[in-house]
Amino acid sequence: MSDTQTYVTSSLELHLFFARIMREHALFLKAGFLPKNANEIREAERLLRQFEVLLSRATALSNGAVRCLVLESGEVFTPFTARAECQTQRLTGTFLDRDLTAREAKLRGFSCGKEPCFSRGMVCQVRRLNREGLVLVERLIAFKERLLREMGRCCIFNANYPLLIEHILREARLYRAHLLRLEGREDCGCDDLRDSELFWDRIMMEHALFIRGLLDPTEEALITASNDFAGDYKRLLETSAAANDKLCGCAGGALELTQKFRDFKQAGVEGIEACKIRSLILPLLADHVLREANHYLRLLAE
Repeated sequence: MSDTQTYVTSSLELHLFFARIMREHALFLKAGFLPKNANEIREAERLLRQFEVLLSRATALSNGAVRCLVLESGEVFTPFTARAECQTQRLTGTFLDRDLTAREAKLRGFSCGKEPCFSRGMVCQVRRLNREGLVLVERLIAFKERLLREMGRCCIFNANYPLLIEHILREARLYRAHLLRLEGREDCGCDDLRDSELFWDRIMMEHALFIRGLLDPTEEALITASNDFAGDYKRLLETSAAANDKLCGCAGGALELTQKFRDFKQAGVEGIEACKIRSLILPLLADHVLREANHYLRLLAE
């Protein structure tokens, strides 16, 4: 692809994945506040709506402009997303624009060798989307940082683990870094690929830890499995961090491990949506971590 084609396609693919992830971060934070934290609840709600608008605009621009392999990867939406949104809206009382998922399901992608040509107007719209996305993600980063400080001083309560908030803060910073790279028209080097693998291995390890901690104590088999996945990723991180050369997900075991963890997460979504797993996990959180595993698998495959 030409530089312009890469810029437009990469930007839209980034927003389709990360704008949805950020919207859900705002939702999870909102759901974790107590009634006395009315200001924080309003701020989380405002961020949720703003990311919803950003995602809607990205979706409107993406038809025929993003790759089939991204749309088919399960990182934008899964077969469980629509139901997870419906259930989570009912459980939390927070409205979600579920039409977004239906619209994304209708998106048409392109295959390698059949890259579209983009007009100057399209490039301008994507540039505007990226710059507005940067402003918005900066606000979300500041909100998460402020919340972490207040929780660290025992001045505010949120039902999410501090580590989980640190975790979603890192993801927001990654979104920002990708947007800055795209706007600077910078290419990814070997070090970036290595750092990406280390980043997502850590994210997967923390997913396993959060799942373990949010399961009901009676779910002993699932707790054990989650703990095992956390240990496997910890060992993988220790091995990978010691490597001096470019990492290979296949050789390093990340691909095989993440495929297994993805299958575990998918079974978890099915069990939570069917109310067969006892936990504190919202259906949309279960689908959220499944999409992130699918995203990582797509990166490893590429």
